[in-house]
Amino acid sequence: MRWRTIFGVLRLLTAAVCLGALTHRLFWGLSSNTVAGDNFFAYLTVQSNCALVALLAIGGVLALRRETDPRWFTIALALVLTWTITAGLAFALIVWQAGLRGIRIDVPWSDQLLHFWLPACTALAWGLTPGHRRVTWWVAPASLAFPILWGIVTLWRGPSIGWYPYYFLDPRQVSGPPEFIVTCALALAMFALVATAVVGVSRMPSPWAPLARRRATRTGYSASAEGMNGASDVSAATTAS
Repeated sequence: MRWRTIFGVLRLLTAAVCLGALTHRLFWGLSSNTVAGDNFFAYLTVQSNCALVALLAIGGVLALRRETDPRWFTIALALVLTWTITAGLAFALIVWQAGLRGIRIDVPWSDQLLHFWLPACTALAWGLTPGHRRVTWWVAPASLAFPILWGIVTLWRGPSIGWYPYYFLDPRQVSGPPEFIVTCALALAMFALVATAVVGVSRMPSPWAPLARRRATRTGYSASAEGMNGASDVSAATTAS
């Protein structure tokens, strides 16, 4: 079985696992009968993972049918991976800070998958998938567009429903504008750093390059051997005539 086929199947399986985790997290939140449960799709993590499910499903089909991923898919996957990985890192910091303050945060298995395991696995696969394309550096600043837009919509919507998906966006839970500005700047810096790493990894030499060169060498040798055999047959026929 070709490596692209294996990675195609893994992409489809990961999409199914991610979808299952999103479904569980949705019903787990709704069962809490809270504002947070009713606003499940307002979380950046949820939105980015919904995009990840769609892209992995498309990517699985592409890997089963093509030797390389199209450029648009690689760029889209780089953007989505930036958002999911950063959301996971931010959630880990929030859980850590809550523990220091003695605040209890329930983390079901679906949250663990969405915030920790899936970002880690997809980040690992990002550098190992055969047929991967290099990503241009402009993707790094472009990745900030979605979190900025999401933040603007969240700040506009928050006062009307009295709820914010993350505490540092809630004016009632921060000391004032300076803390709000610093925290948001740090969050955007984290997005930028992760995006830079994602782009940088895509531009590193592929671990599959030696295998591809050996395959190309074998193919070239076979073609050359066939050509020599063909020339020998022609020469023999000419001599016989």
